[in-house]
Amino acid sequence: MLRRLLEGVGRQKNDGSFSVAIVVADNDPAESARDVVSQFAAVSAMPVSYRTQPEKNIALTRNCSVAPADGEFIAFLDDDEFPVDDWLIQLLQACDRFGSAGILGPVRPHFDVPPPQWVIKGRFCERPEPATGTVMDGSKCRTGNVLFRREIIAGEQAPFDPKFHNGGEDVDFFVRMNRKGHTFHWCNEAVAYESVPPDRSNRRYMLRRALLRGKNSLKVSGGRAALVVKSLIAVPLYVFVLPFTLLAGQHVFMKVCIRFCDHFGRLTALVGLNPVSER
Repeated sequence: MLRRLLEGVGRQKNDGSFSVAIVVADNDPAESARDVVSQFAAVSAMPVSYRTQPEKNIALTRNCSVAPADGEFIAFLDDDEFPVDDWLIQLLQACDRFGSAGILGPVRPHFDVPPPQWVIKGRFCERPEPATGTVMDGSKCRTGNVLFRREIIAGEQAPFDPKFHNGGEDVDFFVRMNRKGHTFHWCNEAVAYESVPPDRSNRRYMLRRALLRGKNSLKVSGGRAALVVKSLIAVPLYVFVLPFTLLAGQHVFMKVCIRFCDHFGRLTALVGLNPVSER
């Protein structure tokens, strides 16, 4: 998957107004990505650097990737994603057009193996796509497909908070940037695709991900009390309606299960329980 990502970045259209340097941050102590990066760097017209961050902490890895950045903009893609050929220029043009601190784009699923029908019917791997130009609330932002101005993190030793360990650090980042007065917009033309292997389109993965998401939601600064109250109301409500959703089909049942796990994960974290530590 990493090779497909690097090749996609290497194919980016360029009108001559910008240059690109690639930084790959690997959080595998065994440096499993090194050979792939070295092979790509040997034939790439773009400068490519490889950095390692051995701890299993995605926030530390993101900080490792931005530390050497010296350009005007920083763009993020995850290693299981790959962009369309005009992805970067669309982000840059939108950032200039809207006068944004940063631009987010859609991440659409790419299935190498067809998933179960309930996954397609329930659109579990699809994400909301607002209209181009929409101002994005920090709580709705993430780093899977984003470009932002490097100046917004100037002076910050750790833009992404290491306390999040395994998820939620990106939402926290954008919430804090909003509070500093930075505005982010959406560009629906700057498309990236996310590879969805079979082990990520099953019930176990989706429910564990929801539990982890709920747990990490309490770490985001601000609004904690309101989230807890919402979950205290939602958990018994979902427990009551769950059996009835089976009548509407597996896709409806799983949607309610995921929402239940979001709230249940939040409440278990509140009392110090840890039902899941990773997806």
